[in-house]
Amino acid sequence: MEYMAHLKKDEKLANILGKDVHRLELHKNIPLRLIASIMSQQLSTKVAAVIFKRFLEIYNSQEPSPQQILDTPFETLRGIGLSNNKVRYIQNVATFFTAHTITDTKLLAMSNNEIIDLLVQIKGIGQWTVEMLLMFSLGREDVFAVDDLGIQQAMQRLYQLDATNKRLLKQQMLDLSEPWKPYRSYACLHLWKWKDDK
Repeated sequence: MEYMAHLKKDEKLANILGKDVHRLELHKNIPLRLIASIMSQQLSTKVAAVIFKRFLEIYNSQEPSPQQILDTPFETLRGIGLSNNKVRYIQNVATFFTAHTITDTKLLAMSNNEIIDLLVQIKGIGQWTVEMLLMFSLGREDVFAVDDLGIQQAMQRLYQLDATNKRLLKQQMLDLSEPWKPYRSYACLHLWKWKDDK
């Protein structure tokens, strides 16, 4: 893929790219993808998958609309293993998408920054969550998750960065990522993989 040739211009990054080529895909039902990411926060992948399966079973294993989620009793959602806070955040997402009539089509027409600005208005949704949504659900190729701990650790090791001053660290990361545009999402995917493989 063409992103590889572009990212290889960074000699240090080139050393960790390996042979695997990553692909980003576009998924439908964006509010549900956002809800799934809330469900999976602070859980192992395995536990998150079990809870999401239970969630879909409430709707006969079909993907629910935001309105169907709003029509589901609080206790029903609690009963699948979600905390009170997570249920509230899920309801916040469903309410926001319904009230603002946000569709997948609307989101696809927006820039990354417009989507971040829109969705961080939802209580319980931070910038990192929206960045993950941009990468893994909207298939956006140029997202740089500067606040992601895994990316921070990988870049500290790869570029010998000092993590003592968090603000300075983030600025250095942003400066280093500048030449990776417009393929910063792929750089993140490779950095995560390299860190995990190590």
